[in-house]
Amino acid sequence: MSRLFVVPSSYVYLRRGGAVLLQRRQNTGYMDGCWAAGAAGHVELGETAVAAAIREAREELGLVLAPEALSAVAVMQRTDGTDNPIEQRVDWFFVCDDWSGEPQILEPRKCAELAWFDLDALPDQMPDYEREALVALRRGAAATLLSRGFSALVNGS
Repeated sequence: MSRLFVVPSSYVYLRRGGAVLLQRRQNTGYMDGCWAAGAAGHVELGETAVAAAIREAREELGLVLAPEALSAVAVMQRTDGTDNPIEQRVDWFFVCDDWSGEPQILEPRKCAELAWFDLDALPDQMPDYEREALVALRRGAAATLLSRGFSALVNGS
């Protein structure tokens, strides 16, 4: 039996009115050229998903976020969709309507630009799993559990 690896990540969507802040990725080797969450990254050892979201917003955008300013949009468990994945990801998606500071690019090697996008007019080039989380945000549903890349039998369907 092979071991399973779980990679946890937190994503932060700053929201202003009906728009969210996205960054265009570059030089990362993953989804370069795509628009993605304004701030995101892996949860570090001993860190909660909320603490990771706050840290990433500070490191990537220069913002100060209070824990109570974050609202959960979704938690997604996903794989690469193969029949025998050895890695799974667990992603926490948060929205934040209140922060201190003005968003700025603090990691210009990884982020080509920042832009606000209306939730009804998201860019074509973005990861499908992030689009799914933003659709949940647009619907205004309470935080939801999502899965991606699992067979129907595993999903309980």
